[in-house]
Amino acid sequence: MSENYVAPNQQRYLRACMVCSIVMTQSRFREEGCPNCEEFLHLQGSPDQIESCTSAVFEGLIALADPGKSWIAKYNRLDGYVRGTYANKVLGQLPDEIRTMLEEEYRIQYIPRDGSAVDE
Repeated sequence: MSENYVAPNQQRYLRACMVCSIVMTQSRFREEGCPNCEEFLHLQGSPDQIESCTSAVFEGLIALADPGKSWIAKYNRLDGYVRGTYANKVLGQLPDEIRTMLEEEYRIQYIPRDGSAVDE
């Protein structure tokens, strides 16, 4: 069975990362962290961080087999991420202290995945 398979009785435990929008189970975030954002979000083994940086409320799913070649990945700012399942829209926003850390320490501009940011 695929490593990304989620049994129907486990789907209620799906969460989406608020930074990259990858969708995984809460237990997988706890065991592995976010495959795209772990170096700065530190989700692995941290239930509080998972609660703050992921959301159980998301819309739509995008399955990406080759994010580097996919036009939909580029359109959704997912090119350069690992292959997997991503949410179209993730409701919620990162806490201010995490946003500040991303921008000041890692020089990463946080763009909310909930549709509240307007492209300039």
